[in-house]
Amino acid sequence: MDKKDNAGSSCSCTPDPQTPSCSCLTENPPVSEICTTDSTITFANRLDHFLARWGWKRESHRVEPGLYRFGNPDPDSPVFASANYTLSFDALRSALAGINAWILVLDTKGINVWCAAGKGTFGTEELVRRIGWSGLAGVVRHRKIIVPQLGAPGISWPEVMRKSKFLVEYGPVRAKDLPEYLRTHKATPEMRRVEFPLKERLVLTPVEFVHTALPMVIVAALLWFLAGPVAALAAVSAVLAGTVFFPALLPYIPTQDFSAKGLILGLIIAIPFALLFGTNTALPGWANMAGAATALLVMPAVVAYFALNFTGCTTFTSRTGVKKEIFRYVPAMALMAGTGVIIGIALGISRLIGVI
Repeated sequence: MDKKDNAGSSCSCTPDPQTPSCSCLTENPPVSEICTTDSTITFANRLDHFLARWGWKRESHRVEPGLYRFGNPDPDSPVFASANYTLSFDALRSALAGINAWILVLDTKGINVWCAAGKGTFGTEELVRRIGWSGLAGVVRHRKIIVPQLGAPGISWPEVMRKSKFLVEYGPVRAKDLPEYLRTHKATPEMRRVEFPLKERLVLTPVEFVHTALPMVIVAALLWFLAGPVAALAAVSAVLAGTVFFPALLPYIPTQDFSAKGLILGLIIAIPFALLFGTNTALPGWANMAGAATALLVMPAVVAYFALNFTGCTTFTSRTGVKKEIFRYVPAMALMAGTGVIIGIALGISRLIGVI
């Protein structure tokens, strides 16, 4: 009996009466059962991709781990490793149109290859585990598995060889280069080059913005009533700068550290608001200074926080580099934001009690 999963794949096996899915989709599947998929990207798949980009039910965009039959593979057909994030899996299977192959899907908890490699879920132990559970050694005659280049940080080929007897071959960065790569099994410099153009950076912005939209609206509404529309606009501008403008301008902002880049962008965004707050003729000089200081302290800290968070979305960073950046900049961000908020609260209280 065939049952479709959310990636348009099917599983040919006897269904488990206790669950609505096939028994080969359980955590420890019988080695004789293999799932089936193809290169067709349906409307449902594209809708899933859209919802994933916008952060809708983030944990639900996944396929079941296991071994998949793609086309009509034989024991000599290539084996590809993939994450069980729907966008990663669909990118691979759509690129393999017309090719007979096996796809070994690792349980990355619905996370893409690059991020899962950094977290360790697209890793050596999981690859070895899936090779064993799928019975791959009994399915193919060769002992080679092609892993995406972006998964290399999580995969130690000597350990995989020692524990499973399978040789790891690191494929190209992009799935679309696989047909050309399969002709020679040698990647050109272009296939190895990691790029992060404007389009790819902007694709990542909706998720971060959606997650912050509700808190942004709440804060902006409170500031509107407490300090006026300019303060509300400052809150919205800081969030937009951190979640949208920063990814777009990433390569053009000086310095290497993302947090420092965020501080620079945040300062640029804050200056107009500092001028507005600092030149209000209806307020005393000390209040103008307090308003300007609030903008110059809080807004760069907020933008820098979002910038630091964006390190997990790019291939520009490493785990050790991000850890160093966290320890170096987070205390400064907290001090800036905390000081600015205290000044802002004091200014607001002064207005409420009629001091200004």
